[in-house]
Amino acid sequence: MSTAQPKMKLLQAMRSNMLLRHFSPRTITSYLSWVRRFVRFHGMRHPSDLAGADVRAFLGWLAEQRQVAASTQNQALAALLFLYRHVLDRPLEGLGEVPRARMPMRLPVVLTREEIGRILPHLSGCHRLVALLLYGSGLRLLECLTLRIKDVDLVRQEIVVRRGKGGKDRVTVLPAALCQPLSAHLEQLRARHLADIAEGAGWVELPGALRAKYPAAGRSWPWQWLFPAARRYTDRETGEHRRHHLHPSAVQRMMTRAVRESGLGKRATCHTLRHSFATHLLERGYDIRTIQELLGHRDVSTTMIYTHVLNRGGRGVRSPVDDLTEGCGSAVLRN
Repeated sequence: MSTAQPKMKLLQAMRSNMLLRHFSPRTITSYLSWVRRFVRFHGMRHPSDLAGADVRAFLGWLAEQRQVAASTQNQALAALLFLYRHVLDRPLEGLGEVPRARMPMRLPVVLTREEIGRILPHLSGCHRLVALLLYGSGLRLLECLTLRIKDVDLVRQEIVVRRGKGGKDRVTVLPAALCQPLSAHLEQLRARHLADIAEGAGWVELPGALRAKYPAAGRSWPWQWLFPAARRYTDRETGEHRRHHLHPSAVQRMMTRAVRESGLGKRATCHTLRHSFATHLLERGYDIRTIQELLGHRDVSTTMIYTHVLNRGGRGVRSPVDDLTEGCGSAVLRN
């Protein structure tokens, strides 16, 4: 690739390279953003004129001045390594050993059943149903919001997650208690979908080249989002009047408000419900491999973090203070 190409051509080449490798849209956006920041940090110099020492300086600035998390620093490094290896096709001289930040091991925040029961009354409508699926099925937030009608099987009581993290499909449980609320939700969606069609709308975005292969699928009922947005938009390329799925930030805001209004002393997010799902299954005696499959973890060691939350294994101890109070009564704790 010529070093005389402008920056926009470089970003276009990088985008095409990532699309060729079927990177997710979120990864493509993140990697391109890091390249832009890298170029701005070095005074708009072209990356082909920079070397490993310049990459190390940028990473050092992120760690020392911006104080970014280890995962953020590693993502920036991954973006720059991809740029030099696959787009510029040149080694990073002077970088030395790749300076990857050490990822700290942090225990996830987990809610009790009572705490979840305090949060749910402060959620309503679709947001409440999303929260129940996050806790009841162990879904990630974006996995839940991108569910299609066809992915939910009320008879078999299962949910098929398409192209989850890592591009993997998996099947997880659909709580029996949610079958009736979901049926009512689907009836409302069908009525709104028919109204959209009557108004010349009713289209939905399809993955990959399915729109070209099945032209009518984008307006069919099975491909509609399970949690569509309230507003429609017009696609610039096709002119179709579509609905997008609920935006993650909208659900996150509602969850934050519900936690605040419930008066909990924990910082709980949408992802906390997924952590609670796994931990409560462990408490009920389900084996770790089953939970691994339901969560979609690549390695069982990732799922093992929840055993630490339960204080099982070598740390499953009983405090001697509990023995003291049993022998001497609760009066021993009083002054």
